[in-house]
Order: sequence, then structure tokens, then C-alpha cells
Amino acid sequence: MSEWSPEVLEVLQASGWAPGRRVDTAGWRSMFEGAGIVMHDAAERFLQEFGGLVVAHGGPGISRAREPFELDPALLWGEEDRFCEWSDELGRELFPLGELDHGRFFLAIDEDSEIYLVETWVARFGTMSHALENLILGVMPRTVNDGHR
Repeated sequence: MSEWSPEVLEVLQASGWAPGRRVDTAGWRSMFEGAGIVMHDAAERFLQEFGGLVVAHGGPGISRAREPFELDPALLWGEEDRFCEWSDELGRELFPLGELDHGRFFLAIDEDSEIYLVETWVARFGTMSHALENLILGVMPRTVNDGHR
């Protein structure tokens, strides 16, 4: 995507991404469908291009630390209840994407391509390309629900 800064492009390319990259999402789709979590079009588009990437960087960021993340929904198997509950709470269809900071936080995407940090609270990183830039550059996500239901 030409809207990314050279730094973001460099990090993505070092992580294995290239323009036109496509991976098979069928395994992730079938894994979660049995638990009632359906892979919507936004999740499929995102994972086809970025699924399987490991961004292993760290250090100071713009408004938070730069933390490593891995875009592999299989890492979140066993956390289906969390995604179902937050989907119900937010009125959004959250599909698991992977882990942030070695599993300290989870990542998800909704049907409108908004990417979320999911824990006992939820925050938004923005839509697809903006979210990746925010994750890579260390921009604090915007809290949606602080967990005090």
C-alpha cells in the first residue's frame, strides 16, 4: 500500500510481506466456525494478505512501546468465549487475528475492517492499513470498553 511510510514498509517486508501476498485462510476459517465464530469478508481479506506474519520488533514508539505481534488466529484457539462475549458486548463481529506482545494481548478484526486489541478490555487501532501502521510505529489504541460492563 503506497500510503505506508518507508519505515512501515521496511518492517512489513522484513517480516515476510510483499505486495500481492496471499495465504490460504481455510484452516483458520474451519477452526473457528465450529466454535460459532464466522470468518467475515474483512477478516478473510486481511488474513489472506497478512496472515502468518511475525513482526518481531520493539523499542520506543510514538505514544506506546513498539511491541512484537504475530498474525496467526490459531494462537487464539481456546479463547473463543472471549471473542464471542466481546462481539456481543460491542455489537460487532470480532474475528481473532493473533497476539500482541507475546500473548499479553489479543488482536481481532470486525466486519468493517477495524482492528482491536482484546483483553479484559477492548481498544481500537483503526482500520486495516492504519492499524498496521499504528501497531508497527507504537501508537496507543483508543479504548472502546474498559471492561467495566
